[in-house]
Amino acid sequence: MNLDSQASNRPVLIDKEVSWDKTQIIMSKTNPRGIIEYANEVFVDVCGYEDYELMGQPHNIIRHPDMPKVIFKVLWEKLKSGENFHAIVKNLAKSGRYYWVITDFEIAKNENGEISNYFARRRAIPQEVITNHIEPLYKKLLQIESASGIEYSEKYLNGFLEEKSKTYVQYIMELIYEQEKINNKSTKVDEEKGFFSRFFGK
Repeated sequence: MNLDSQASNRPVLIDKEVSWDKTQIIMSKTNPRGIIEYANEVFVDVCGYEDYELMGQPHNIIRHPDMPKVIFKVLWEKLKSGENFHAIVKNLAKSGRYYWVITDFEIAKNENGEISNYFARRRAIPQEVITNHIEPLYKKLLQIESASGIEYSEKYLNGFLEEKSKTYVQYIMELIYEQEKINNKSTKVDEEKGFFSRFFGK
């Protein structure tokens, strides 16, 4: 399939959110190249693709054009080095609508220590975190990518995080924690791993 026909198969964008049960966990399994090998029922329901349409497809079948490329660059660098990475992502449903999630990964390795699969969990995050913090940052990163390329988008992101003295994961963890505190849903969790284990119900 050439790029033109692939582009023509992309959904027409609709600036509306998918309606879904945000207490549910979206799960998928991919090979090391990000090709989908399993999607749970929640994934199928939310993205609107049938199982047979997802199997064997690259996970970026649901990538929304509002997502800056630098976020996926950092994500894949971490995963390929064997590290979990939490990222806030805007995904594109088959209908053209969008849905926001935060990611969590388990990395499976074979007997030679090589990565064999990625198991991904995704769940919803508070809308206030997206509207007040993530959307403005991602719009800025997209503008920089469009004008100057991904290299300068990454430089801006690094500078933004350095100013806050946080990694990307620490930054989003704090945003979610602070919003949960406002919503009276959170107890204090100091340690990053403990926070996300609770958040993803692991």
